[in-house]
Amino acid sequence: MNLDDFADLDFDRAKRCGFPEVIYAASKTPEQIAAIAQALLAEHGIAFATRVKDEAVLVLRAAFPDACWFERSRVFLVDRREDPLSGATFEELLACPNRAAGNVVVACAGTSDLPVAEEAALTARIMGSHVEMLVDVGVAGVHRTLQHLDELQSARAIVVVAGMEGALASLIGGLVDVPVVAVPTSVGYGASFGGIAALLGMLNSCAGGVSVVNIDNGFGAGQIADRINRPPARFTEA
Repeated sequence: MNLDDFADLDFDRAKRCGFPEVIYAASKTPEQIAAIAQALLAEHGIAFATRVKDEAVLVLRAAFPDACWFERSRVFLVDRREDPLSGATFEELLACPNRAAGNVVVACAGTSDLPVAEEAALTARIMGSHVEMLVDVGVAGVHRTLQHLDELQSARAIVVVAGMEGALASLIGGLVDVPVVAVPTSVGYGASFGGIAALLGMLNSCAGGVSVVNIDNGFGAGQIADRINRPPARFTEA
């Protein structure tokens, strides 16, 4: 398969944006994903793919036996850099040693929101941030949120992932002095309209410092949080 027939990879993105191009695997064939990943590995030593479907996993596992596959979040990672990330599970990968200053907290409202929350957490961790996950801290039991106040207030950036009415973003936004990146999910009953109710609720948040990404876009939220947590050196050097 000739890569030039279907892709024109941006090998300079790491220099401009701080991390290589990431593969959005939805609608790509397994062979296309594998070819793109091979080229990225050759250039950067890392290939990171999101929204990988089951039918692609067998092909990718055969091509990259050393890969990490995270089924719930649909993330596929091959890391062959000098100091690679590794882990058979989501928890192991998040626990990999990290030299980055600061911390990203991903607050997941409900268990049903975990696929999107884990995509956000993995993205921020793979890009270089230390990440903490708070699970099942939705507003229906506000005490569950408040018991994690120390973790929330020690973060440099927070990702809030919630479906239904999306109120968790406003609650957390009113408790912290750092940016909150809100991710509406498509979780909910009929009148949630596939996440539109949560999206509108988050966009109309009365809490300052809350920004909103697209429905189910854990990847986008994770990358934003990582950039907040790890600004370019020109902004941090004395």
